[in-house]
Amino acid sequence: MATNAEGPSATPRLFQALRTVRVLVRAGVLGPGRPDRIVRQLRALRTWGATIAGGYAAADERVPDAVSVIDERGPVTFHEMNLRGRALARDLHRLGVGPDARVGVLCRNHSGFVQAMVACGRLGADTVLLNTGLSAHQLAAAAADNGVSLVIADAEFGELCSELPPEVVRVTAWGEPPAEGPRVPWRAEEGAEDDPPPPESPGRLIVLTSGTTGAPKGARRPTPKGPQDAASVLSRIPLRSSDRILVSAPIFHTWGLAGVQLGMSMRATLVTRRVFDPEDVLRTVQEERCTALFAVPVMLRRIMDLPRETRERYDTSSLRVVACSGSAMSPKLITDFMDGFGDVLYNLYGSTEVSWATIATPEDMRTSPTTAGRPPLGTRIAVLDGEGAEVPPGTEGSIHVGNDMLFDGYTNGRSKRFADGLMETGDRGHMDADGLLHVAGRDDDMIVSGGENVFPRPVEEAIVTLPEVREVVVAGVPDEEFGQRFAAFVVPHEGGSVDPDGVRAHVRDVLGRFSVPRDVVVLGELPRNATGKVVKRLLPYQEPRQ
Repeated sequence: MATNAEGPSATPRLFQALRTVRVLVRAGVLGPGRPDRIVRQLRALRTWGATIAGGYAAADERVPDAVSVIDERGPVTFHEMNLRGRALARDLHRLGVGPDARVGVLCRNHSGFVQAMVACGRLGADTVLLNTGLSAHQLAAAAADNGVSLVIADAEFGELCSELPPEVVRVTAWGEPPAEGPRVPWRAEEGAEDDPPPPESPGRLIVLTSGTTGAPKGARRPTPKGPQDAASVLSRIPLRSSDRILVSAPIFHTWGLAGVQLGMSMRATLVTRRVFDPEDVLRTVQEERCTALFAVPVMLRRIMDLPRETRERYDTSSLRVVACSGSAMSPKLITDFMDGFGDVLYNLYGSTEVSWATIATPEDMRTSPTTAGRPPLGTRIAVLDGEGAEVPPGTEGSIHVGNDMLFDGYTNGRSKRFADGLMETGDRGHMDADGLLHVAGRDDDMIVSGGENVFPRPVEEAIVTLPEVREVVVAGVPDEEFGQRFAAFVVPHEGGSVDPDGVRAHVRDVLGRFSVPRDVVVLGELPRNATGKVVKRLLPYQEPRQ
């Protein structure tokens, strides 16, 4: 039977609505305020919808002087952000952007990125969030595939934009524009010219998939239906409207975008830094008294790689929540991080396509560090067999998810498969007897060894427990005799070494001979994309075995 946030039975709508209200009140999203401001807030949401544009327009009416974003240029209030977004919308409108347009955004994390999404929302244009780690050729292909007619980019990405067709207009968001071209306004005056009229339908946010195994695809994110969508995540991650949220995950990534959308919904303060540096994260938490951090797993790994004396140099006691998503975390990293920073870690399992599926709390991960957690409010998950029937607890199958934020399909017209109203994730796993989800790995990561279905994740979890191993990724690689075999790509701690035979012996002792990687390749670093995911197609599996 499918599992949801309330247990095995379907949640009555009234009960779920009451739970949603309770979550939003606890988070400070709903609460007392000046009646005139609340009326104007609701009017703004009715005009612009539950988009980025609507969220900042509504917050401008409710708490105009509260700080919305802090970046290297300083703080920006909700009123200033809404005003700047309006000004940029007028500029983009003069450049031909309207409801049928698609605007690419190629920016690091800063208030100009948020401003660009506000402006596109006011025009009803689709916003394509472009990955800063793409090559010039990949960027040009992604722009063409998604019909981008204008790109808002930081000046540092001029070379990346070199293969864009000349008809694609460039607007600079940060840095000096080339040849005095158009740029995102950093100041906007009251009483400017008339705004373009509100669009008849909201523009979409388009997020590119990670492209770790192939070309990135554009995934159309649905427009949120209202604060109830934020309540789903808030039911498992205790964020509050008074929080100062450091968004270190790239905003072009689904998880960084989620941090912006949640912060906007709660009228919380977002803190951004253009470039991730592990020590700077700790410094920023101390200086800005950040209470929450949105990160991807590799960022936590880099923080834990800092010398202990460096980590303890900074006062991070203000942190209540460290919310992580984007790829699997090893049990060792989870335990080490919570031992160092307290039980503040929350791990969200989801994808660009399904948004969220489950969230693991600190208590969940202390009990079972390998768990992906439980579904939040309003979400159903099920583990199904090849015929679409649900499997019993402890039995492995295909993970399927249902919620109100499933994506609207890829921009190439394709979508994901459904079963019983639930969308496939492409992952396999099982539910345990306590209702916790455990993810084994991607469907296409599995190999058959000696007649056994074997996934790389348990092998990675076993290898990373070795004291000499800093990071590891295990992948199926071509094999002339068996079709596929496992190879382990291991990164030792700085100045250390790894014995391949010792790695194989350890895996044999823990998991058995079918899981033993025949190849153990020692690397200085794993190849990663801009969001920290390992790009497996770049692993040097052609190297001879050691």
